[in-house]
Amino acid sequence: MPPHGVPLERMGFLTIGTFDAADPGPGHERVLEVIELGEQLGFDSAWVRHRHLQHGISSPVAVLAAATQRTSRIDLGTAVIPLGWENPLRLAEDLATVDVLAGGRLNPGLSVGAPIHWEHVKASLYPDTADVEDLTYRRVERLLAAIAGAPVSSFEGVEGIETFSPRVEPHAAGLRERVWYGGASRRSAEWAGSTGLNFLTSNVVRSETAPGEPTPDFATIQRSHLGAFRAAHPDGERARASQGLVVIPTDGATADQRARYQRYVDARTPRTAEPQGPGRMVFARDLVGTSEQLAEALWADVGFQAVREVVFALPFTFEHEDYVQILTAMAEHLGPALGWHPRPRAERGVRS
Repeated sequence: MPPHGVPLERMGFLTIGTFDAADPGPGHERVLEVIELGEQLGFDSAWVRHRHLQHGISSPVAVLAAATQRTSRIDLGTAVIPLGWENPLRLAEDLATVDVLAGGRLNPGLSVGAPIHWEHVKASLYPDTADVEDLTYRRVERLLAAIAGAPVSSFEGVEGIETFSPRVEPHAAGLRERVWYGGASRRSAEWAGSTGLNFLTSNVVRSETAPGEPTPDFATIQRSHLGAFRAAHPDGERARASQGLVVIPTDGATADQRARYQRYVDARTPRTAEPQGPGRMVFARDLVGTSEQLAEALWADVGFQAVREVVFALPFTFEHEDYVQILTAMAEHLGPALGWHPRPRAERGVRS
């Protein structure tokens, strides 16, 4: 038993990769290599994030389809798919297909709301229906119903040599229970709980106070969201929730790496001083240091105290060698300091 609390049960990581706009192939390959490394190190899960109309992963479902063929044990997740960009029925088909390829390892993370830069993209995304598209939680409910096997067509039967099903095919049994909602507000936390979803928290939450009023610190807000989620969830305290912070262990890092990591954290720290933007978003401070130092900081974090699993976010714009060092340090030093242990080698899906 760790000295400070209940052992961490599951540890994963999130990556967005590093991409060259003129040559995107190597960036996608590095993402897949990082996922393979995560499996070899014994991580429980690997997650990728959408980057629509940016130089990055615009189609994480396609990337994870490739990852299913290069791994055999590690869970694969999306954090998160913004459903404003998606047709729920078609996405349900893609998710089910990838889950079947993965042998039941897919963990889709979702969010709702208008796509970023909506006014600039809606004419291309929904040229005829932008003003009537439902971008609310109802879009998630449509996806969930399709994944669960609810009828999506009134036709069923044989037509010539083709057989038609009224539900999404392939049907991926158990996928509905592995869907997560990524929320930054108390309202989202309560809705995710009442809908029976799993809950992804990240390093940003929404301030619930009005401008001019004191804003609680990030961890206090996050803890309140986790409490609201479980209070609304049918499984109560057993409901799955994951914390996601930027955590950079320096064990095994070179002097140059340690200096760059610290500069990265220092440059991002000012945004944590007060709520940011019209949405009054509150950011967590990135953590950098030895695994011993990081473990002490996490044990003191009231948000971390409320979860039994984490998805640590890898920093943006680092080099591939940096990610190798960080993941290795997490698996070999930070995780054990938090009471977590890698999967036994016999359970890992390491390809020869």
